[in-house]
Amino acid sequence: MAETIFSQIIRRELPADIVYEDDEVIAFRDINPQAPVHVLIIPREEIATVNDIKPEQAELIGKMVLAAQKIAAEEGIAEDGFRLVINCNRHGCQEVFHVHLHLIGGRQLRGLSSS
Repeated sequence: MAETIFSQIIRRELPADIVYEDDEVIAFRDINPQAPVHVLIIPREEIATVNDIKPEQAELIGKMVLAAQKIAAEEGIAEDGFRLVINCNRHGCQEVFHVHLHLIGGRQLRGLSSS
C-alpha cells in the first residue's frame, strides 16, 4: 500500500487533533469538517479500501465502530444521533486510501440523496 497522510499521523510525523487512541485504532478531528463533530477513525494497520478488508480483520473494523460509539458519547452527540460513513474508491468519494470511518454529528444531518 502506498504511503498516506494517515500513516504520517499514526507515526506523529504530522500534527492532528487526536481524540482517541488505543493499540489498534486512532481517531482525530477532520481538517475539513462537514458538521460540528467530524472525527476520522482509522486502524493503525494499513488497509487501503473496504474491498481490501480480510475476514480476519473483521474484529478490527468492529473496534473502529466501538471507538466511534465511545467518541460520540464523549462529544455529547450519542443521544441526539450521528452518522458513520466509510467511503470506498473513486465513485464512493474515497480521498485517502487508508480505510477510515467518518463520525459526523452535532447538528441535524440531511438525508442521503441519490445524486
